[in-house]
Amino acid sequence: MRIGVIGAGAIGGLMGVKLAMAGADVTLIDQGAQLAAIKKNGLRLVMDDGTEQVADTAKATASFEEAGPQDVVILALKAHVIERVAPQMPALFEPETIVVTVQNGLPWWYFHKHGGAFDGRRLESLDPNGVIADHIEADRIVGCVVYPAVAVAAPGLIHHVEGDRFPVGELDGSESARLTMLSETLVSAGFKSRILDNIRSEIWLKAWGNLSFNPISALTHATLVDICRFPETRELAARKMQEAEDVAGKLGITFRHTIDKRIAGAEGVGAHKTSMLQDVEAGRQLEVEALVGAVIELGRLTGTVTPAIDAVYACTKLLDKTMAQDGVRVRPETAA
Repeated sequence: MRIGVIGAGAIGGLMGVKLAMAGADVTLIDQGAQLAAIKKNGLRLVMDDGTEQVADTAKATASFEEAGPQDVVILALKAHVIERVAPQMPALFEPETIVVTVQNGLPWWYFHKHGGAFDGRRLESLDPNGVIADHIEADRIVGCVVYPAVAVAAPGLIHHVEGDRFPVGELDGSESARLTMLSETLVSAGFKSRILDNIRSEIWLKAWGNLSFNPISALTHATLVDICRFPETRELAARKMQEAEDVAGKLGITFRHTIDKRIAGAEGVGAHKTSMLQDVEAGRQLEVEALVGAVIELGRLTGTVTPAIDAVYACTKLLDKTMAQDGVRVRPETAA
């Protein structure tokens, strides 16, 4: 099976290495130092138990045209980057090619094949100009929720912290042959990949945590366990979760966990830096819209007030703007 992975960073790197080791014909599409390191030494993956795997059989390129047609395309870029690469993606497509989206937060395709009053509506916060929808047909998309915690330790080196779940689902809730194929392929690579009949519900469950913890982590430089054990930030996370649950409920989503259980799960991950905090420390653009802005947009759409989410969004968006404007990264420094 030909599998193209767009973005061989943390999650894309994890998936690319494991799929290549399982025998898939993997092509990694990336650029800069990451691509140079992969071409020189292959893509290395160190698992949480210390074992190391190297995807030295995977091809690596910056060119979508060179990568050529794929059976499966794993779109592993941050949500705010997708608009820039979407026009190049048709070079990877044949009529039956599927696109597996593994972004944090809510996806641009949320209302595609949704049914109801908002069916087909574009989320302005995620695809403001319609560029993504114009180049990635809804019929190609399979939703996927990412649960592993992974980080890029150095160019060409991926460090797996914990987790192995990648549940998948069709946008219309059907159980198709291609969905079964994708699930079986992920399982063969060592992942857990349940087939879901409501992928949006699972996306909301994951987004619930990302929305609540990532921005607080980015603003305070605190890890998950620190946020959950500090009374004020624990309470702030809980208020944001309640607001998000109110929004989701108006869209027919019911969470299978309570707020307390979800916070306890985050606390159990331990001293993990969220992806947004990693981006702050590296000076990268933040996933503000996918993790926070999209929930606010859905709140406005459903007539739901979200004051706690709005406040954290404003602060995080200003942090992102300041970092980009000044060209800086923000890291804690030991006081003299």
